[in-house]
Amino acid sequence: MRQGRAARPDTLADQVYAQLKDDLFGYRLLPGDRFTEADVVTRTGASRTPVRQALYRLEREGFVMVHLRNGWQVKPFDFQHFDALYDVRIVLELAAVERLCARADTEPPQALRELAGFWLVPEAERLADGPTVSRHDEAFHCELVSAAGNPEMARMHMEVTEKIRILRRLDFTQGARVTATYDEHAAILRALLMRRADEARRMLKAHIELSRAEVQKITLHMLHTSRSAW
Repeated sequence: MRQGRAARPDTLADQVYAQLKDDLFGYRLLPGDRFTEADVVTRTGASRTPVRQALYRLEREGFVMVHLRNGWQVKPFDFQHFDALYDVRIVLELAAVERLCARADTEPPQALRELAGFWLVPEAERLADGPTVSRHDEAFHCELVSAAGNPEMARMHMEVTEKIRILRRLDFTQGARVTATYDEHAAILRALLMRRADEARRMLKAHIELSRAEVQKITLHMLHTSRSAW
């Protein structure tokens, strides 16, 4: 990721940040791994200033920790912390469902109609690529909360989404989970479009809790089998 001399330092920091985050989410940097700023400089080709800016940004977001004498460390997994974040996510999404089903207008929000256009398709038209479906899954849940019309709920939900993404995307490394996501999202959308609040809430909660259990199993397996590329 070497940059020309005309590139601005903040742009370099953004690019180093994006590359490191991709390494974290791709499990090329594992929880507990230690590294130095010099390691990142060598890996990215950037200078120490943008590397340091990127690392401190990741520290503020809770992904890495700095040790004054021993460099940096990827923050170890804290499953209790992730469970707490998932609980907050469930509360926000269930509240959004309640608001969506209680709307006074007769037509469903445009966001729901657009989601239906992606998720309510014949099996032959479904996508099979896990990373792509993962992005659409995240958008599905964020759009549900955003469509409820409370900007603060949407902001809080996006913050939680960002923090659990490193775990959540693992749910789409298995074909069966991709299929299940299509089926479950379709059922949730049908209930929402018919304003069946209790049914939609029940299915949405079960969907999130099943995903949480699956990603924790996959995470534990990956932590036992993966090796850092650093």
